[in-house]
Amino acid sequence: MIAPMWRGWVRTERVGEYVDYIDRTGLAEYRRTPGNLGAEMWTRDLGDGRSEVTTVSWWRSLDDVRGFAGDDIERAVFYPEDDEYLVGRETTVTHHEVARQLR
Repeated sequence: MIAPMWRGWVRTERVGEYVDYIDRTGLAEYRRTPGNLGAEMWTRDLGDGRSEVTTVSWWRSLDDVRGFAGDDIERAVFYPEDDEYLVGRETTVTHHEVARQLR
């Protein structure tokens, strides 16, 4: 199992709007992509007017990740309205092999 992880930063007062937006765009696309096993979005108030948003998803294989991200799986996928929310972003995605999982 593969777990890609990405982080971005939004103004804290807009974090709820951004979470809703990503649920309608990125997470919805995850759900439609064969091989996706689920995803979570985490938020953390940094106390300086920004909140960090982290997405983690689970996939059967790197080929399944390519079905979502395209051939360059290390390049983050962005959506048209991201610039309205994001005040900072990672442009790459890290991919982790899940060694153990607690269920």
